[in-house]
Amino acid sequence: MNIAFLHNVQLEPVPEQAEFDTPETIRAIVEALESKGHRVTPLDAAGHLDQLVSKLKALQPEVVLNTAEGTVGRGREGFYPELLDQLGLLYTGSDSYVCNLTLDKYLTNLALSQVGITVPASLFLLDKAQLEDFRLNFPVIVKPNFEGSSKGITSDSICADKVALEKTVSRLLAEYPSGLLIEEFIRGLDVTVPYIEKVGVLEPAHYEFDNCDAEHPIYDYDLKQNRPDDVRVICPAKVDEKTKRLLTKFTKLALRRLGVRDFARVDFRVDKSGHPVLIEVNALPSLEPGAAIYLGAAEKGLDNVPDVLDAILKSALKRKPPTPKNSKKRVPKFGLVYNLRRRASTLDRDEEAEFDSETTVNALAQAISEAGYPVTTLEATPELAGNLGGIDIVFNIAEGLKGRYRESQVPALLELLDIEFTGSEAGPLAVCHDKGLAKRLVRQAGFLTPDFQVVQSCKGLNAEKFRYPVIVKPVAEGSSKGILPRSVVSTPQELTALVKEMTERYGQPMMVEDFLPGREFTVGLLGGGSRPRVLPIMEIVLPAEKKNPIYSFQDKLDDTTPIRFETPAKLTPALEKNIVETARGAFAALGCRDVARIDLRLDAQGRVNFVECNPLPGLSPDFSDLCVLAKACGMDYKALVKEILTPAVKRFRRKIRKP
Repeated sequence: MNIAFLHNVQLEPVPEQAEFDTPETIRAIVEALESKGHRVTPLDAAGHLDQLVSKLKALQPEVVLNTAEGTVGRGREGFYPELLDQLGLLYTGSDSYVCNLTLDKYLTNLALSQVGITVPASLFLLDKAQLEDFRLNFPVIVKPNFEGSSKGITSDSICADKVALEKTVSRLLAEYPSGLLIEEFIRGLDVTVPYIEKVGVLEPAHYEFDNCDAEHPIYDYDLKQNRPDDVRVICPAKVDEKTKRLLTKFTKLALRRLGVRDFARVDFRVDKSGHPVLIEVNALPSLEPGAAIYLGAAEKGLDNVPDVLDAILKSALKRKPPTPKNSKKRVPKFGLVYNLRRRASTLDRDEEAEFDSETTVNALAQAISEAGYPVTTLEATPELAGNLGGIDIVFNIAEGLKGRYRESQVPALLELLDIEFTGSEAGPLAVCHDKGLAKRLVRQAGFLTPDFQVVQSCKGLNAEKFRYPVIVKPVAEGSSKGILPRSVVSTPQELTALVKEMTERYGQPMMVEDFLPGREFTVGLLGGGSRPRVLPIMEIVLPAEKKNPIYSFQDKLDDTTPIRFETPAKLTPALEKNIVETARGAFAALGCRDVARIDLRLDAQGRVNFVECNPLPGLSPDFSDLCVLAKACGMDYKALVKEILTPAVKRFRRKIRKP
């Protein structure tokens, strides 16, 4: 087999090259692959990018073994997977999105905590001023949020008090300004769980350190880079069967949740009680001789490096390789994928409230056809995958059928099948459908959002601690489902009763957030990048005489509602600028593309707050907010639909163009 081995070479033992492969590791990998009869071409990712691209085009490898970590920026690990995707080359390991996600330790742990995996209490820190209201329990550990190979981690990283913490933060922020992760330190055993998709979760291993007299021994930069002989990898790890089962469970759950593929490593600290706490996920783990992945694989019968590398290659080869075609003149065929609303929604029956009517589906199909593309309508049933044959691009309006992340189901399927589609990718759709996670990301990006708490049930709810009034809404619903005229509550008793009622009805957590008394707006955005096109801003004009007014699900059903919609909204230049900046910032922070609608509301001080993002906004002609906003700037329905699908057509043409 013709294999290209893409890597970074560690030429000297400095932090900038700590994640790179040593010449010894590169040589060992090449020899192992050649022993299996493969033809291997090592490619150093350093140097001019055009030269690397030329070499890859000339080689046309059947598969690329990728260990290249990249050199600059928070998205460096995803750079080469994205490049290989654009070149139409099959490669080992996770895609660009997953590599970038797992490099962000805070965001990874945030996502995994949502599915029941134990992670340390933590704080993502960009500014030392954030320490003024520091609430984590000491000792804590401080580390760069976007680094691997123990970069930035020393014996001083564990801080016993505020004085030590401030000193360490000052030092590390100067060196790693992209951000630090502060976690409550878990006393216990360093355990790593390797994984090969073709084999499964491998035997856990743990680390032991010689000549280490620190109070809290950790696998720091000095041990990893300068004293490897003082590190012993023990496999199987010295943990009991209960702990091992939990390690396996958490590893499977983490890798499935993140979409990791081919091979990986998940690091834990096992506390004194034997409970594993996830520390980080490495979607691009080391393949150096003696690494835990080889020891764990040996316990499964893969006794040598060539067999392990072969298993990783076979995992990649089972995927459908990207096969670009020269079709500059070929008109792509669209599939319009939707969920059909078969019954009208009521206050008591809202299961299909997010689905589209037959009228909307027909209008969209006609608009796509009039834009010059053949189109087939496809309902998003469990049989969808078998009905996508011959479809080049999907115009996606499907909301999904079940689960908190249902909006991402169709995009995830399309990504698996390598079919281009309109709108945001599976990751952003899943994030936006989880209101709590979306708000955390937008707040992390520097924008205001009302204080909130995601409440699992009324049991253990400390209703006394909230600042009333508050609003209660399901954490993972759209179309205002679960938002009632009485969703704004003013007492602990009302809150407890409503949380109990709504969690029982929707079978999911509730978000309890501070009620904002100011004006409410919705903003439509088209395109992508940091400056998507902003449509005229709509104000939802709420009745002034009503106490704590909101735009409820009942209002959406009631043709006689006193609520008015004003487009364009009457705004001062300063307020309009703030609204546009917040909407664009949220769009970017959440990773949206092509189209979205952002809901905003002013607080008591008149400041713009992010409320939620809908990356799959309704497209009912002359009714849905986005259509009304487009019409306000002279964009008719056909033009709006063409504006949404054009970026997907461009992506499709880039993908199929011959290298």
